[in-house]
Amino acid sequence: MPGKEDGGSDKEKNLELFLKVGLDERTAKNTIANNKVTANLTAVIHEAAVTDGCSRTVGNLLYTVATKHPANALVHRPTLVQYIVSSKIKTPAQLEAAFSFFATTGPENFKLSEFEEACGVGVEVSEEEIKQTVNEVFEENKTAILEQRYRTNVGDLFAHVRKRHPWADPKIVKQFIDAKLRELLGERTAADDEKVPKKKKEKPAKVEEKAIAVSTPEQPSEEVLNPFLIFPQPEENTKVHTSVFFSDGSILRCCNTKELLEKHLSVTGGKVLTRFPPEPNGYLHIGHAKAMFIDFGLAKERGGGCYLRFDDTNPEAEKKEYIDHIQEIVKWMGWEPYKITYTSDYFQDLYDLAVELIRRGHAYVDHQTPDEIKEYREKKMNSPWRDRPIAESLKLFEDMRRGLIEEGKATLRMKQDMQSDNFNMYDLIAYRIKFTPHPHAGDKWCIYPSYDYAHCIVDSLENITHSLCTLEFETRRASYYWLLHALGIYQPYVWEYSRLNISNTVMSKRKLNRLVTEKWVDGWDDPRLMTLAGLQRRGVTSTAINAFVRGIGITRSDCSMIHLSRLEYHIREELNKTAPRSIAVLHPLKVVITNLEAKTTTDLEARKWPDAQTDDASAFYKVPFSNTVYIERSDFRLKDSKDYFGLAPGKSVLLRYAFPIKCTDVILADDKETILEIRAEYDPTKKTKPKGVLHWVAEPSPGVDPLKVEIRLFDRLFLSENPAELDDWLADLNPQSKVVIPDAYAVPSLRSAVVGDTFQFERLGYFSVDKDSTPEKLVFNRTVTLRDSYHKGGK
Repeated sequence: MPGKEDGGSDKEKNLELFLKVGLDERTAKNTIANNKVTANLTAVIHEAAVTDGCSRTVGNLLYTVATKHPANALVHRPTLVQYIVSSKIKTPAQLEAAFSFFATTGPENFKLSEFEEACGVGVEVSEEEIKQTVNEVFEENKTAILEQRYRTNVGDLFAHVRKRHPWADPKIVKQFIDAKLRELLGERTAADDEKVPKKKKEKPAKVEEKAIAVSTPEQPSEEVLNPFLIFPQPEENTKVHTSVFFSDGSILRCCNTKELLEKHLSVTGGKVLTRFPPEPNGYLHIGHAKAMFIDFGLAKERGGGCYLRFDDTNPEAEKKEYIDHIQEIVKWMGWEPYKITYTSDYFQDLYDLAVELIRRGHAYVDHQTPDEIKEYREKKMNSPWRDRPIAESLKLFEDMRRGLIEEGKATLRMKQDMQSDNFNMYDLIAYRIKFTPHPHAGDKWCIYPSYDYAHCIVDSLENITHSLCTLEFETRRASYYWLLHALGIYQPYVWEYSRLNISNTVMSKRKLNRLVTEKWVDGWDDPRLMTLAGLQRRGVTSTAINAFVRGIGITRSDCSMIHLSRLEYHIREELNKTAPRSIAVLHPLKVVITNLEAKTTTDLEARKWPDAQTDDASAFYKVPFSNTVYIERSDFRLKDSKDYFGLAPGKSVLLRYAFPIKCTDVILADDKETILEIRAEYDPTKKTKPKGVLHWVAEPSPGVDPLKVEIRLFDRLFLSENPAELDDWLADLNPQSKVVIPDAYAVPSLRSAVVGDTFQFERLGYFSVDKDSTPEKLVFNRTVTLRDSYHKGGK
């Protein structure tokens, strides 16, 4: 296909370009697999005018610029690039200093002299100076170095030198430190490479033990106990929220006036009010769990309230199914909304304020097509209709409302700043025409507000104190405050936090919707998805999800990918306390105990909990034991070995809660390979003490099969940790993400289990009863394995 050939050609060109600037082949290949970094690095190389190649040192610094340059100061990136190409900035330390300088400066103009001073431009540190400083540092730390020898922390020595010469060449510093170590200590000996045994802590005397027992244990920090301390109180909301920089050099510093804040506080009584504003166009995922924890959690901690507000400005994408689901999931997650509202509740207010915005000269009716708007934005050009008379825009907007203008023929746009460095100030659309009835508002409206217009205004109308959102909305902060300032209405405090990115899955609603609609998964609640409905169906508790989110913290670091194993840790922690033990065999292998009478069945006691007291009858359940039992097929081998603790010919194992058995014979199929049945003898005296312990189920009565169940083993949905960055992300789906075992066996006590019940199947993992269960057959979903063996090559 031409498209694929073109894509391949682009990748080859980019790879060639990246190798030219000195990237090693592995880094270059990893880069072209990441569209965002590829675009950034290509732009940086062109800005540097080194498409024909450069030194590896310069290339590596340019790569760092492409991946780490502060997003709020991209306008200054070409300047930084020229300093690198001209070798005025030539070390990683100088580059980090430049990043810090620009992060503080933002898009504002700066003095080159201040920038050069901050980055050490022109500062040359001679080899003689470096050598002298290294000698001084060694002399100051000589005693410790002689004691620790080659176990000395070289990083600490390096830090001492860098503190005195921050712009010294790090390679030369390292060479002098290594040479000085050899000069002082001689060659490394075998003793230097031996591991130092850890000293055992001496047990304190009994008197001291008592003292320790009554002493106060070390308390966690306030931030750990209360992650919401970072947020200001409502009465502090006169502080400047943000600065909006305009292309003409003017700056708007947005904040509430004293009068606006007093009016707000009189309405709220000084209480914290937040909002959780999902769009009802799909199911919520675990990223929304973090948003709920922050929005509802802050309100709860401060004794306030959190609105559940449906952002229903697009009537074509919303369904009642999604609205019902969101309400159910919010409740399941343990949160109680202060009020349930809809953006559509405020359609009249939003319309009235749009009219006021036009009257104030801050909005106009535009007739550009979407393609024309896109082209003009790319060229930073004003719309031809931008300066039309206010009266004309007011009339046309009224015509839009009355349905007198065709869909797509007009929009209302905010008059912001088309030459801004922030693309979210490029005259954003406030209203579109859509002749579509609204699920909540009916057919009253044929014009609908955009998110950029409605969101901040409804925040203001609901007197939200803290408008909390993820970092991708940070660039919209300028537009948010510009609009509220232009209307002269109350301004909430805005704070952005990092998205929750989890490995081996996708989180975008567009990708999730595609997985569902194209039937790559079995609906929005497929247990392999990170939707909250999927996690709930899989057997994950809301308590575990909230503990996981709390453990991550409310940070602004947007570079981290949280490994799935971290979530699984919290799931195990929760289920280990709440899921009773039981027994199931996934792939049954028949074992006939020849020295036990065929018609004999004995009820044995098994523990629901490892630490169950023998006098607590409720902590035990009955397990039938007969002469026909079933073990896992993987727990038998024809050939034994020292490191194997399963059953083998002539070998004994202990059947958990029952007796030792010894394999006496193996019945093979005609192919002489397939094992049909094991013959064994049991030791009723239990004098045999085998090392291996196996789980099992038995026929409850002669000739009657054990309880047959279906078991579904779920694994990571994608093979790669970050499939969203792949061009063909669907090709990365894990073919083993769902394995169905239709004929597993389980103990009879599970027959009474109902949908949602969770169990720990011994040696197998944690399982939950699925909604597909019938009276004839139970279906169990594996929630999580007993331990994280994924990094050890297992599943």
